[in-house]
Amino acid sequence: MREHNTLTIATTSSLPWATALFYVNDGIVLYFLSDPKTRHCQNLSANPTVAATINEDYRDWRAIKGIQLEGTAHLVTGRLERAKATALYLRKYPFVSELFSSPGKVGKAVFSKVSATTLYKIVPSRIFFIDNEKSFGQREELTTDYADGADGGRRRPI
Repeated sequence: MREHNTLTIATTSSLPWATALFYVNDGIVLYFLSDPKTRHCQNLSANPTVAATINEDYRDWRAIKGIQLEGTAHLVTGRLERAKATALYLRKYPFVSELFSSPGKVGKAVFSKVSATTLYKIVPSRIFFIDNEKSFGQREELTTDYADGADGGRRRPI
């Protein structure tokens, strides 16, 4: 997850919607910045259930590898969590600091949009790793618990 920059989230309220976002992760928890007025954030406020993918852009379907996940997304409200996630985000995307600190360089319109963003988090409930190099449609569920053996060892720890 750390090696990639964008994830695509799928949300739904009365209609489904998907959008690509920059993200940062802290373990399996994913954080992203977005304007609460956007369609995907409006959907999340009505229904926090989310699906997401993290993958590269492949030219050959036999090479596809990536992450699929499902979980819930919420605004980050705690000060300590917000500070930690913001620090991770700015470390991964240093150009974002300039967007917040130098409105003259980026223009008032861009600064206005960036200033309207807030921090969200996705807490996955299920995570799958796709690896078409192994076999077409190869998908393996990952867990966060190395001791989980209830499924006969089919799920891998992440």
